[in-house]
Amino acid sequence: MGEKYTLDVCGEVCPMPVIKTKAMLDKMKSGDILEVIVDYPPSKENVKRLAEHEGCKVTIEEGAKIKLIIEK
Repeated sequence: MGEKYTLDVCGEVCPMPVIKTKAMLDKMKSGDILEVIVDYPPSKENVKRLAEHEGCKVTIEEGAKIKLIIEK
């Protein structure tokens, strides 16, 4: 199991959550996990699309805030 990172982009609207997620993914190694926390529904879809485009596995946990668990 790799490293685990958290990126909280609550209060931010696109494209910032996607840009910050891409920057984090670029630094990570295969097997690392990135938890992205968003509160803006379009960000959920945009970050998910980016991660899948990068070849990552994405799990989404819906709650008061939305967590995208991205496995590189």
